[in-house]
Amino acid sequence: MGFLVVVASGLLGVGCKDENNPIDGDSPSNIVFPAAGVSYGQHVQPLFNQTCALTGCHGEGTQQSSLRLTSYDNLMYGGQLVVVRGQPEQSTLVMRIEGRVGSRMPLDRRSLNQNQITGIRAWIGEGALNN
Repeated sequence: MGFLVVVASGLLGVGCKDENNPIDGDSPSNIVFPAAGVSYGQHVQPLFNQTCALTGCHGEGTQQSSLRLTSYDNLMYGGQLVVVRGQPEQSTLVMRIEGRVGSRMPLDRRSLNQNQITGIRAWIGEGALNN
């Protein structure tokens, strides 16, 4: 079954800054992903909580973007196809965190480090499970 990924301007949101959460190091988060066996609950959601699911970005109550990254269900069934199970290259989420399409996410913050990007790719490649 083929999937059509629609990429529109602003699909994953608009700019956000969290002035109360200074960014240290080469990533806005200290989450480290394993090479395989990525867990949504142990790796992906905690990364989103620190970098994306913020007020003004993709958190609850945000008016600027309809994509919520506050839970697995919001990510996978929230009305926007941003993750194509088993296909990280076709997933808008990956395209945006890598800066290959639209504005690189997280916007107005340091980008995720290579381990985190590779970890999200691995999680999607492993089927984007709610594990």
